[in-house]
Amino acid sequence: MKIAIGSDHGGFPLKEMIKEHLQQKDIEIKDFGTDSEASCNYADFAEAVGEAVVSGTYDKGILICGTGIGISIAANKIPGIRCALVGDCFSAKATRQHNDTNVLALGARVIGSGLALEIVDAWLGTEFEGGRHQLRIDKITEIEKKYCR
Repeated sequence: MKIAIGSDHGGFPLKEMIKEHLQQKDIEIKDFGTDSEASCNYADFAEAVGEAVVSGTYDKGILICGTGIGISIAANKIPGIRCALVGDCFSAKATRQHNDTNVLALGARVIGSGLALEIVDAWLGTEFEGGRHQLRIDKITEIEKKYCR
């Protein structure tokens, strides 16, 4: 599995923890930035990670900002990205099972690092169920095509 990861300054420390956690599990990652806690724009990193996932170069993406809200909104502007802001393990599993999310967003100022690592593991370890859920994903894709010209 290949994971693209990115954060703004608010998510930088948590991103570094998640990177180390994934590396210990021998998961290939690419860090799309930022590289410090200096103020920066989350949209830049959402775009870079989203493009890497949509292109197929990376299987999934993880994005972190202070709340996870802004970075998830930015990522979801990219056609083909289904990014979910998650704050608990149940939702992490459900968003993979039912929504086939390809990008996970986390709020570094909202959840602790221990929970964040549990969420990442739950999300990465859960497969899409398909079936009736695929019909819903297809409808989302139709909406996306309608409004993204």
